[in-house]
Amino acid sequence: MLRLDILGASRGGGHGGMAFTVPTVLQLSGSTSFPLVWCTLLQYSVDVYSGSALPSKTFDVVKYGAVGDEKTDNTEAFVRAWKDACSYGGRSRVWIPRGTFLLDSVSFEGSCNGSMAFLIKGTLKAPTDPAKFYTDTWIGFRYLSDLTVKGGGVLDGQGHAAWPYNDCQKSSQCKPLPATLRFDFITNSRVYNLRSINSKSSHINLFACENINMSHITLRAPADSPNTDGIHIGSSTKIKISHADIGTGDDCISMVSGSQNIDIHDVSCGPGHGISIGSLGRSHEHEYVMGISVRNCTFIGSDNGLRIKTWAPSLYSVASDIVFQDIIMKNSRNPIVIDQQYCPSPPHCYVQGGSSSSAVQIKDVTFKNIWGVSSTKVAMKLQCSRALPCRNVKLININLAYNGPGGRAMSICSHVIGFSSGKLVPSGCL
Repeated sequence: MLRLDILGASRGGGHGGMAFTVPTVLQLSGSTSFPLVWCTLLQYSVDVYSGSALPSKTFDVVKYGAVGDEKTDNTEAFVRAWKDACSYGGRSRVWIPRGTFLLDSVSFEGSCNGSMAFLIKGTLKAPTDPAKFYTDTWIGFRYLSDLTVKGGGVLDGQGHAAWPYNDCQKSSQCKPLPATLRFDFITNSRVYNLRSINSKSSHINLFACENINMSHITLRAPADSPNTDGIHIGSSTKIKISHADIGTGDDCISMVSGSQNIDIHDVSCGPGHGISIGSLGRSHEHEYVMGISVRNCTFIGSDNGLRIKTWAPSLYSVASDIVFQDIIMKNSRNPIVIDQQYCPSPPHCYVQGGSSSSAVQIKDVTFKNIWGVSSTKVAMKLQCSRALPCRNVKLININLAYNGPGGRAMSICSHVIGFSSGKLVPSGCL
């Protein structure tokens, strides 16, 4: 029996910098080595394995039957385009051209055979039929890596049709309304150059995500629109948010249990309830919040500025290693808040197995270089837990003026351990 040996030369520079060997010669034992035409095919197969052979490919939703007339339900066309793009072995681009496309609730799922880009140039509009409201997602992406969502287009949640159905202020059993964009189990991905308006609930929701970069996005809903958080983050790590313009009826950015290594900078917030950590302590007590950086941000007429809130009573949890730095307040209410007595609907704040006061340990928190104008006389309110006082809180160079009647800005603080340095207005906490 003849032995077949494949001889080849090592090459580098494959996809992702991978080194591989290109077969060039076949050798049969007992015979002379000779080149074969087959080597071309063998090289191609190796290149396919390295991910470098297939070119990028665009999947235009219009070619799948989508019509940008603001009337046609385009859900099936979008799903077909996504499935074909997902099964393609190279870099795939789902293309939504200019036009106004009506789209029902939809989930785009992986895993896919190559990297995916969802390019929105036109406007996507959510349904206004109340029968389609009670889901947690309008446009969802799940179980994907190396995803890009961009394009300069608009996501119109048409929230005005749904907000009257939001009764969460009255009922703890309220039904969910859909977030405009939901990312679940997404890694190593980017979201940028998008505009979301009038979301029915949150504009963007991140759950169980890692290494996501979000930039150059605009999120807008009226100040009185209920529960329209700009970006809501939970159980996620290595999230970067920058160059964002956010104005909503709820938190501009909210980070709940399991949010770790979050970097937020160059964000404008207002109207809205500020950039918030929490509320914490009602569930997921073993998913701590840590490694949060908020810097170079501006708050314009927001109801809150920088806020940490925990339930009381609560389960045990931890929020630590938090830095708020280089912040401008422009007529914002409650610029600096730690609220460990959070109970939005008293007396319905009982937590099974929880402490009578907040059992969330807040520690290693820095407020540095924060200045501007507060529209409330109490510009700094640090109300920590009696059971677990806040530890190692640093106030460095705080200068907040009050623009209303009744004298200068003041602070209210309790159960806080830490220190202050530099200018401190209002004073009296540390």
